[in-house]
Amino acid sequence: MKNTKLAITFFVCVLFSNANAQPPQGYKWSNDGNAYYSVNEGAIVKFSLPSLNKTVVVTKEQLTPVNTSKPLSVRNFFFSGNEQELLIYTNSQKVWRYDTRGDYWLYNLTDRGLHQIGKSRPSASLMFAKISPDGKNVAYVSDYNLYLEEIATGKTTQLTTGGNRKQINGTFDWAYEEEFFCRDGFRWSPDSKKIAYWQIEVGTVKNYYMLNNTDSIYPFLNPVEYPIAGEKPSGSKIGVVDISTAKTNWMKIPMDPQLQSYIPRMEWAANNSQVIVQHLNRKQNESNLLICDVATGTANTIYQEKDPAWIDILALWDEDYSYGGWDWLNEGKEFLWASEKDGWRHLYRVSRDGKKETLITTGKYDVMDISSIDEKSGYVYFFASPDNATQKYLFRTRLDGTAPAEKLSPANQIGTHNYQVSPNGKFASHNFSNYYTPPSREWVSLPDHTSLTGDGVNNAVSKSNRAASNIEFITIKSEEGVEMDAFVVKPANFNPEKKYPVVFFVYTEPWGQNVKDQYGTGMNGLYKGNMSADGYIYISIDNRGTPVPKGREWRKSIYRKIGLVNIKDQAMAAKEVMKWPYVDTSRIAVWGWSGGGSATLNLMFQYPDIYKTGIAIAAVGNQLTYDNIYQERYMGLPQENREDFVKGSPITYAKNLKGHLLYIHGTGDDNVHYNNAEMLINELIANGKQFQMMSYPNRTHSISEGKGTSQHLQQLYTDYLRMYCPPGAK
Repeated sequence: MKNTKLAITFFVCVLFSNANAQPPQGYKWSNDGNAYYSVNEGAIVKFSLPSLNKTVVVTKEQLTPVNTSKPLSVRNFFFSGNEQELLIYTNSQKVWRYDTRGDYWLYNLTDRGLHQIGKSRPSASLMFAKISPDGKNVAYVSDYNLYLEEIATGKTTQLTTGGNRKQINGTFDWAYEEEFFCRDGFRWSPDSKKIAYWQIEVGTVKNYYMLNNTDSIYPFLNPVEYPIAGEKPSGSKIGVVDISTAKTNWMKIPMDPQLQSYIPRMEWAANNSQVIVQHLNRKQNESNLLICDVATGTANTIYQEKDPAWIDILALWDEDYSYGGWDWLNEGKEFLWASEKDGWRHLYRVSRDGKKETLITTGKYDVMDISSIDEKSGYVYFFASPDNATQKYLFRTRLDGTAPAEKLSPANQIGTHNYQVSPNGKFASHNFSNYYTPPSREWVSLPDHTSLTGDGVNNAVSKSNRAASNIEFITIKSEEGVEMDAFVVKPANFNPEKKYPVVFFVYTEPWGQNVKDQYGTGMNGLYKGNMSADGYIYISIDNRGTPVPKGREWRKSIYRKIGLVNIKDQAMAAKEVMKWPYVDTSRIAVWGWSGGGSATLNLMFQYPDIYKTGIAIAAVGNQLTYDNIYQERYMGLPQENREDFVKGSPITYAKNLKGHLLYIHGTGDDNVHYNNAEMLINELIANGKQFQMMSYPNRTHSISEGKGTSQHLQQLYTDYLRMYCPPGAK
């Protein structure tokens, strides 16, 4: 559910394009941080900073394999540590939702040789290939096993054996990828002699069988190992393999024999003899950091944290860490760590033994994202928005915690900023927009924030016209005193003396913030036309439990209450909206996708007198059907508090439906499975409730595959909304 849990303001299919593909994209910085590399017109080029002078590093001709006429299509590329070898990722293929499988080629910048890595393996079967730190070998995963290829000779060594769907080496199963962002599952040691990797044991996890009725005359089953709430998760181990002997030594990480537990993070511990892992208990409310001796496997806990609700791992709010990384400081004597222990997400400097910690960021605000660490100058760059949870700004603060945070984003640029800061902290790619200013981009120097490329953002701000926008950002206070951010898009030619229909766009769960001060907010890509011109009021509200930067209590007040607290907040806010004199209370609609689909169902069923029309897409109708990592993190264990899962599930309240409901689901959804639809349908039928249903054969959670699918979905959505919640003033 996570990928669609993110912002769904635009048409959801966009979220499943190559913009979300792996391995990671973004700038490839030079070692000194004074330049970056990029693909430009099929070549790989270097842009020097601050001049932005371009130098072609590898031409298209040099990227053309022998006996072929076409250059490689560069999906991604990675330099060796000395920047003399270049690993090219191409011919990428989708695995579940990311294109993590493909071919790799190695280009030598000295002799200009180009050759394929893993040529003996099946086409497009390599994953996460990485050059060793000493530049002598390339390691990769293929068919669930780790392989090593010597660059000079091409000699290939298989480092692990027994890999298959049930025993996964060097990568992850469905649930780890979806909920922990774990996909790349191995790490080179700094001295290039060993590789630490995950092994995921999926043998005890039951298969979810998706029925494919469309790709052959006889239907066939597609199995996906999918542990639902209450089921034991996949087993996980950390092994360290010696590349000279292909022998693995397993780390002795204490796993709960009854409930199992998780290892969402692992890295080398700033040396060649130890790895550090984050170990979460099954409920994900206790985190232990362990340092493991790779020779003996002995694991010692150095740092522990508990939370009455749950603990978010770093990659859950800062996706840059999805591909690994551990922020070591002071030559490995300390590391950077994030915690909500004081009520806000703050950064701490922790000693290697865990006995000493220093709070680096202070104040009543959340660190939203870590941008860059410039240890040489003594700064960490991060995003925060202390005064407005709908916005995002760049700050920096001293790594020793001796000074307050310094805001670097200009005061006149009010809205949402994104930066990619160079490793030396001197330069950054800067992107900006707000709800009335289209996206603009520039290169800036830091910390003075001087534009290097024509002051593009300030020019965009000066040309924008806030008064011309029909979007408003407001705060709605419920009768229970809960203040929630909302955006409101009013109809064109709005007349406050008339009555208009309202359409609420919802997500409501811990994976979706809808109300953001950025360009495109307020647009509904599923609606075929212009909602404002047609005469709709379009609203979205971020209730308690949504992942907005309002502190731990806001975010975790939903613990064990998904389907209750978030739904009540939305309904109480809707009641306040219905008091506006220009709202037609007989025309109130709500829609959402994934978790938003679940919220739509709950709102329609729990508050049938408010919501007259609902469109629910790919919804979780029964919380007991969703994966254990997500659902148990926020709801606990069904074995201990099953009643919370039942109370929060839309299916429990289906008997209350009064309004018009359109339910939409893809039969090939490997995320929110189609059995949710059929369970809900059965319950509605049993209670004599009429509704409309559209299933999309063999489509996934994005409902984007197949000719004409997106256009069909748009038309279906639009026609239903217009029919049962007619637009226009009355």
